[in-house]
Amino acid sequence: MRFGIGGIRPGRRACAALSLLLFGAGLCSATAFYSGVLDSPEDTVQIALNLTSPGDVTLQTYGFGGGTDANGIIVPSGGFDPFVGLFSGTGATATFIDGTSDILSNYPSEPNACGPAGLVTVGTVPGQCGDVRLLFSDLAAGTYTVVLSDAEYFPVAVQETNGVLGDGFFDLTGGSFPLQTCATSTDCNNDTANWALDITAPTSAPEPATFGLAGLGLAIAASVSWRRRRMYSRSGGRSRGSLA
Repeated sequence: MRFGIGGIRPGRRACAALSLLLFGAGLCSATAFYSGVLDSPEDTVQIALNLTSPGDVTLQTYGFGGGTDANGIIVPSGGFDPFVGLFSGTGATATFIDGTSDILSNYPSEPNACGPAGLVTVGTVPGQCGDVRLLFSDLAAGTYTVVLSDAEYFPVAVQETNGVLGDGFFDLTGGSFPLQTCATSTDCNNDTANWALDITAPTSAPEPATFGLAGLGLAIAASVSWRRRRMYSRSGGRSRGSLA
């Protein structure tokens, strides 16, 4: 499993799930950018997503066709054709909600599936979209897992009713690099193992009044602490009055 955040590719040995904590009442949304490199065709990216309030979540890949993401980050094309999906919960018992790649039958049913990612030539066929854009509307507050992998290494849960992440993955990759995306069996691209993903989810800033009161409280506490230290020093180390 491989992860990345903020457009910084992780070290070759970095291996963990990343928690994205999103606070607030869902009054607005924020987009986080992730990128990295698969270690093998059977590698997966798993990102834990904690929604503290209900709202919409959008997943947008860029690694295959490239493009400019929601934060203005320019992503080069040439990465692999991805699968991306969302599970409810974490770990082996996380339940599949929805997900797709361009080789799965549900891909054409997704509205605006390519999104802002670029179109590429696959083999000799131009104007192809291999990147994926998925919108999940009105998700309940809770913990979710975003899964990204090569399009030919995708969760078994996609083909099941109430499938879970622990059911494993179908492997159609052949198990070796380079990864390929093909128009026909002999008309193919050799892809790099690079991936890039935007996650847009609900968030909100602290209420200004609440922030102001908190700041005032911290200022008062700091002032009292400074006065106590100053009076203690002047008294030669002896406490004085109610500030002892």
